[in-house]
Amino acid sequence: MAQPKRKQSKQRSRKRRGANRFKAPLLALDTTDGSAYMPHRINPSNGMYRGRQVLDIEE
Repeated sequence: MAQPKRKQSKQRSRKRRGANRFKAPLLALDTTDGSAYMPHRINPSNGMYRGRQVLDIEE
């Protein structure tokens, strides 16, 4: 197997790994009130999950 000629610097490795951090979270829109929430999770604004009321949210 081929071997690297020089040691890769810490800065170069960290730049490469750091590029993966900047992705925006994917959000789903609720059909009842139009609020954005993380998919496959309970909607924190109204307490609904897959069309069912799971949490009792007091407004």
